[in-house]
Amino acid sequence: MMNVRIPKAVHDWLQENGFGEIEKLRPVSGGCINNGMILQTGSGQSVFLKTNPGAPENMFEREAEGLVALATQDGPRVPKPFCFGKDFLLMEDLSPGPRRPGYWTDFGRQLAHLHNCTNTRFGFTHDNYIGSTPQPNPWTADGHVFFAEQRLIFQAKLARQQGLLDRLQVDQVERLAARLPELIPVQPAALIHGDLWSGNVTADRAGNPALIDPAVHYGWAEAELGMTDLFGSFPQEFYAAYQEVRPLAGGFRERFPLYNLYHLLNHLNLFGTGYSGQVSAILSRYV
Repeated sequence: MMNVRIPKAVHDWLQENGFGEIEKLRPVSGGCINNGMILQTGSGQSVFLKTNPGAPENMFEREAEGLVALATQDGPRVPKPFCFGKDFLLMEDLSPGPRRPGYWTDFGRQLAHLHNCTNTRFGFTHDNYIGSTPQPNPWTADGHVFFAEQRLIFQAKLARQQGLLDRLQVDQVERLAARLPELIPVQPAALIHGDLWSGNVTADRAGNPALIDPAVHYGWAEAELGMTDLFGSFPQEFYAAYQEVRPLAGGFRERFPLYNLYHLLNHLNLFGTGYSGQVSAILSRYV
């Protein structure tokens, strides 16, 4: 086995739950924030371990809560969380296989079913994280106020503190936030994954749709769909199947840049000025 420190709590949980000793581990690439590895155990079963020695105190706890919240009837599959600590999360290993025929159609319908889980307010039971950026989720009655204050303005102020936006650009974000009621139709607060780019959409062993790395909250379903178009659009059959279950208001695609400003500001905060041009383009378009 490689010389990697596995938290004692992980060893203890595996022993107490019949998995046995760790016999092999295999690093998994692809994570921008955390490290991932598959642990093969003496029972023949495998589990997935995420680690990050620099993680915020409760980041993995909040991720575990999000996975539990997403495990809804008729929704996409999510890995079951097993145990967590400040710097790790142990969960089910989905053992992703090739996407089977009909994957995108099934995923569209399943995501629509997830979004049909609604709340009278926007937010979540706890603040959590999107990547490693704090994501505030205070319960809020008005979706426009929630998205303006807790998504756009919050991220813009973080970027200003880091010198990634100037005062004029923050002012543009605030002016755009004030215009949201005229730009975005009233929508219910839907249970959303919150960080639905292609890298967080995977498959289980049988090739069925599955989701990982959530930033869960009750928000706009259109905002969730917006991110599916940010880093390479999902296939058309996904959107068609979604609308079979949950029809969307006209012009929903035209609103995607408004929603994606949140994610672009977050990427600006996480990864730097490579995202400045996209942020500026959206602000110039609407302000």
